[in-house]
Amino acid sequence: MKKVEKVDFSIFKENLKPRIGVIGVGHHTYWAQFPGLLEDMYKKQEIFIEKIPEFVDVVDFGLVDDAEKAYQAAKSLRAANLDLLFCDMVTYATSGTFGIIMKTLNIPIVLVALQPLEALDYANATTHMQLNNDDICSLPEFTGVAARMGIRIPDTIIGTLNNDALVDKQIDEYCRIARVLHGLKNAHFGHIGHSLNAMLDMHFDPTMFTTYFGCHIKACEANELVTSYEKVTEKEIAAAKTEILSFFDTPDPVSDPISSKLNEEDLYVAARVFVALANFIISSRLNGLAYYYDGICGSLERQVLTNLAVGNSLLSAKNIPMCGESDMKTLIALFIMDKMGIGGSFAELHPVDFDGDFVLVGHDGPHNISIAEGKPVLRSLKKFHGKPGSGAGVEFTILSINSTYEGKFKFVIAEGESVAGPIPATGNTNTRGKFKPDIRTFLSKWVKEGPTHHFSLGVGHHAATIVKIANYLGIESVIVTD
Repeated sequence: MKKVEKVDFSIFKENLKPRIGVIGVGHHTYWAQFPGLLEDMYKKQEIFIEKIPEFVDVVDFGLVDDAEKAYQAAKSLRAANLDLLFCDMVTYATSGTFGIIMKTLNIPIVLVALQPLEALDYANATTHMQLNNDDICSLPEFTGVAARMGIRIPDTIIGTLNNDALVDKQIDEYCRIARVLHGLKNAHFGHIGHSLNAMLDMHFDPTMFTTYFGCHIKACEANELVTSYEKVTEKEIAAAKTEILSFFDTPDPVSDPISSKLNEEDLYVAARVFVALANFIISSRLNGLAYYYDGICGSLERQVLTNLAVGNSLLSAKNIPMCGESDMKTLIALFIMDKMGIGGSFAELHPVDFDGDFVLVGHDGPHNISIAEGKPVLRSLKKFHGKPGSGAGVEFTILSINSTYEGKFKFVIAEGESVAGPIPATGNTNTRGKFKPDIRTFLSKWVKEGPTHHFSLGVGHHAATIVKIANYLGIESVIVTD
């Protein structure tokens, strides 16, 4: 195992970029009729491609203007291993230029209709001008053919080619969706131990994760992590302690009798476990980890496996989601939010404040500090409630992923607001969550959809995007707060 003073996470930058294809469509008979129109089409496509964010790899397939070229393009598109395809509707095109492409590809397709002018210059309008702005003309034809073929009707982006903020936002949204889909189908998630005893909602079938998400679940052993712990050097521990103290605040305790100011022994163990966990993740090439393991009372296994919270929080902020209580389904939810760029923190519902009409949302243990306001608090705990062990503890959308009676997955989604105010100084991270129309109605509707008790919490309102992801994965979804 590689020994470094600071853990190197560079391997996780490999193959992170999704591959997005761009293909333009037009009508070949126009080019001879209207000199310069074809050149205008290529310029429009260049401008569109420049709008695509740098966090994706773009493959330009040029412009297809008849059925014969479409059949050739379909072969190239299929071989390119794309995660998403933008079809640039630069002018009117017959559906024969795209029917075989829709039929061939099993990836999200987005029809993009961006006309250069906000409106035609009616007094000086020409047919050339109209054709240069005829981007929406084929949309009904293309979607109608998709319906006839029994293919999912493509999404659309409709607007203007220049200075259209909504268009730019939609392009970015689909690129982030592509990053989620790319990440899922290339991910390897580790699992250690078993579900917390009697938590029936935590159980999972690894094969179904590969079926629906494309990822692989790797069964790992507790002794692998313990072995990594035993190999940690004092130099690594010193660097990890510095990193921990730079991220966390360590105040004196307030009211909770099980908490105290972080002591040196707990900091040392947390730092050593963090290094061990990070080295284990890297050597196993895991994109995330779900775990729960009791271990014998007083054993090294228990000491290591019950002190992962600090390391989990730090790794989650480094885009490697971690889940306690063996919650593999919530690990997927965390991963999705992370790839969307909205955080993703392990959470559950805590006590309700009926006077203030909100519910505390949080969890003991791992937290995504990249979305925390200020430094998260780190204290020493005499016990972890409901679990064995002791040591150092640590505007939004929430996503719960559960499995149904039929063995399929279901996304349960809600949008809320984090409001300012005091939170309890316990071993749990918390935020005050307000949900519409009121907290009683929300909670009743939320539990009615059958979520797991854990979920992922991310910043911003992104329920509609998560629904699109669910649709592309073929998974049922519901937005509780709609």
